[in-house]
Amino acid sequence: MALASQEFFIGINDSFPASFGLNPTGAPFNPIIFNLYDAWINSRSTARASIARGKVIFNSKAITISGVAGINDVTGMPASFTGTCGTCHDSPNIGHHSVSAALNIGVADVNGRLDVSYLPVFTLVNNATGETVQTTDPGRALITGKWPDIGKVKGPILRGLASRAPYFHNGSAATLADVIRFYEMRFHISFAPKEKADLIAFLNSL
Repeated sequence: MALASQEFFIGINDSFPASFGLNPTGAPFNPIIFNLYDAWINSRSTARASIARGKVIFNSKAITISGVAGINDVTGMPASFTGTCGTCHDSPNIGHHSVSAALNIGVADVNGRLDVSYLPVFTLVNNATGETVQTTDPGRALITGKWPDIGKVKGPILRGLASRAPYFHNGSAATLADVIRFYEMRFHISFAPKEKADLIAFLNSL
């Protein structure tokens, strides 16, 4: 599908509740983010069938979303809920968040699940409370100056991933396998080896 023919507007298919008014049409969130390769589900081609299965995993694999600044700390959002990859990558057949939603999933954390030892460490001090935090990237807080915005960054468009390694905004994941491993640990997802291979095949196809 050519991107030029894909419908898009700010807020399309946004995953936050319709009551938030972020989708101007008021339409409910549709978790089927990608319908590319639907015709390949029963393909005789091993490669095509793998890509199609990976698409299904992206659209439907259950993820317990918790501790994500920019989602779980938003008024009206639960502290923990079940979502999918599409909860954050909600734009149809593109795969980025359709509104400017900066999130912190822990990519910049000094003691997180990625090796960020090659990056500088910033110690930030809250002027009001005296609280300190160390991070490799202050994120959106550099723009807003707000403590809750530390580490928040905008998620990328997923199209063209195969040509954009290393991954995450700081290059802390060398391969898509490393990306999936991070999500496995961060959100306690159980992927079977075949599921990982299919998801990687799908992401590489975009």
